[in-house]
Amino acid sequence: MKKEFNWGIIGTGGIAHKFADALQVLPNAKIYAVASRSLQKAQSFACEFNVPHAYGSYEELAVNKELDIVYVATPHNLHCENTLMCLEHKIPVLCEKPFAINSAEVDRMIKTAGANNVFLMEAMWTRFLPHIAVTIDLIREGRIGAVKLLRADFGIQILWDPKHRVFDPGLGGGSLLDVGIYPVFLSLLLLGMPEKIEAMATLGKTTNVDESCGILFHYQDGQIASLFSSVVAKTGVEAEIIGEHGRILIHKDFLLPTTLTLIHNDDTSEEIEPEFIGNGMNYEAAEVMNCLAEGKMESDLMSHDMSRKLISLLDRIRKKCGIVYPDHD
Repeated sequence: MKKEFNWGIIGTGGIAHKFADALQVLPNAKIYAVASRSLQKAQSFACEFNVPHAYGSYEELAVNKELDIVYVATPHNLHCENTLMCLEHKIPVLCEKPFAINSAEVDRMIKTAGANNVFLMEAMWTRFLPHIAVTIDLIREGRIGAVKLLRADFGIQILWDPKHRVFDPGLGGGSLLDVGIYPVFLSLLLLGMPEKIEAMATLGKTTNVDESCGILFHYQDGQIASLFSSVVAKTGVEAEIIGEHGRILIHKDFLLPTTLTLIHNDDTSEEIEPEFIGNGMNYEAAEVMNCLAEGKMESDLMSHDMSRKLISLLDRIRKKCGIVYPDHD
């Protein structure tokens, strides 16, 4: 592997700070540049993380020839635009979830990456967490038998404010893309594409913004996934995979590094505590650097096909619920 990778970060919000924290535990990762639409914010971020280059525009970062990879951490509605800019400058991209607002944008991003022969991956960090790997192994080993049901929720409570990004339809606001994507991705990862989708949402004070969303996936082999998301009600943020012989409970918060309980049908159980380092986002960053070192254009674990399937599910759910994002539909 290359001795050191120079990372650029576009965006300076909360998720960018968490990602920058995550890079600190990786000895071969260096934050080389950061960009914001506010030079002051970029400089503040650079000072906090000892970043040598701070820019007051995204375009300035994209022309930095020393960058090995850029992490896009802007609002949902800018993911496609920012990613395309970097890809067209031949810079590999790790783009925060959701990859983009809709399938058409995701297809354009993937095609542009291919045309420029540049690496691209969606930052669905849960895919790389140790407890998710353990969960997949337990299912493959038949420890709970054939999976029959999956239940997962992610609800947070944010006081309504039309200026907050989760209540702004122009920014792709609402529970589905912000937090609902995690239960949807877990079902896709463990059960694949559903045969039938049922969904409903509570559209709140802001037009077409889903404050809460309930989803049922039906699968060809009879499995059912029951999923729920909210930005106005706090939930347990747990996941449960139920099989013929037992179940796996992924504890709070299931999208973060956490623990598992394997519960058998005779009510005996096993507590499982996977080892982890960092805040969890370091695992996806490590995957990116491994892929770049091997000359790959995409990750085997979080492939372009997986991202296409994920956004197609989100599109279908939105259609069922009447969720519309201005200028992206």
